[in-house]
Amino acid sequence: MFETIMYETRAGVAWITLNRPDKLNAFMSVMHKEMLSALKTAGKDEEVRAIVITGAGRAFCSGQDLGGSDNPDYGEVLRQGYNPMVQALVSIEKPVIAAVNGVAAGAGMSLALACDFRLASEKASFIEAFIHVGLVPDSGNLYFLPRLVGHAKAMELAVLGEKISAEQAKELGLVTKVVSDEAFVQEVETFAVRLANMPTKAIGLIKRYMNKSWESDLNEVLEYEALAQKTAGYTQDHKEGVTAFMEKRKPVFTGK
Repeated sequence: MFETIMYETRAGVAWITLNRPDKLNAFMSVMHKEMLSALKTAGKDEEVRAIVITGAGRAFCSGQDLGGSDNPDYGEVLRQGYNPMVQALVSIEKPVIAAVNGVAAGAGMSLALACDFRLASEKASFIEAFIHVGLVPDSGNLYFLPRLVGHAKAMELAVLGEKISAEQAKELGLVTKVVSDEAFVQEVETFAVRLANMPTKAIGLIKRYMNKSWESDLNEVLEYEALAQKTAGYTQDHKEGVTAFMEKRKPVFTGK
């Protein structure tokens, strides 16, 4: 089905694996198209209630394949390739997990930042590699990074371009959890299935309006919350949650 990625679903989770291990899963135009297609498929599939993005081999993603394109207009590369992918990640109203199994460099780090959660192997690392080739962080990097770590630390990471370990990333708030290499796949699966069994529509509404909050004032956010709560209040999962609470049992959410 795909040339540069792998896509499979199990237990309510869509697994998207960047699959160019010999190139450290570096992006090229075909991969952009396939990632966008996979994200759209996962977004539309009602059986999918969480999404995991990871990399094959020893890297998560090393960013752009600089040897794989002769297009010097990086602006168009972004507009046609990376930007639609980042917009899709943000607009999908399902939780998206970056399972960072190895180095996440350049646009690979940007990809991880655009996800809702980041689980990192103890062998993972993060590097704002753009500066080392005279470029600027892109693919949403300048949007997400300062929001996650603060302006001053974001400037430090972006301008100095120093590699940080998984543990350092955890201390900065970039990573949800650091996991041993041996337990990594199982821990990611457990985390993803946990999310897939939660109230999916409520998670989607949280994601939608938390993203909007950055460009909104308090009164707008209060109204967003009212709109979201009205919608959530009519879901089957809300009804199930209340019923389970009254019956003193664990709720069984269906994502509806």
